[in-house]
Amino acid sequence: MTEQPAIAAALRRSLLDLLPKHSVGSEIGVHKGDFSAVILDNVAPTRLHLIDPWHYESSPAYDGAWYGGQARGGQTEMDERYESVLARFKDEIDSGTVVVHRAESATVLASLPDDYFDWLYIDGNHLYEYVRQDLEWSLRKTKPGGLITGDDYRDGGWWDGGVKRAVDEFVATGAARLVHCSNGQYAFERVA
Repeated sequence: MTEQPAIAAALRRSLLDLLPKHSVGSEIGVHKGDFSAVILDNVAPTRLHLIDPWHYESSPAYDGAWYGGQARGGQTEMDERYESVLARFKDEIDSGTVVVHRAESATVLASLPDDYFDWLYIDGNHLYEYVRQDLEWSLRKTKPGGLITGDDYRDGGWWDGGVKRAVDEFVATGAARLVHCSNGQYAFERVA
């Protein structure tokens, strides 16, 4: 993601009206928890799963990523981000509203039941193969009629359009119906 957090949160607000109140949802790719807080305030989910490995990627392919070259402190910075998320949402974690998973999204989603989520928001690893994998897992884990949503649907970026390519291919499968695409945000409704 290349936008500053405040700008990114403003763009994401277009999706908030689509997310059902008092639902079970997930944010894949939490960073510092800024959008997580917006979700909690606006959607008031009964359970929100926050999924992020908080793992520093040293490969040059990630030079433009917040969890790569933009994280000047390396893995130490990732560890600090994780700890700050735990502290930020301590009350919600203690009450069971927020569940934090420090792991790859595929690992976490594989451990949860199928047809579990009312919605998922994908903003994790933006490289094509990871977005494709997140979309495939999300389809299994979202209830029929539930929403699969995400960020950074556009050409370019450090991810070289990987999000857009994976989403476009997902549209072509017909497994979910596109209901929203604006300002780089997308949303699908899972068909039965």
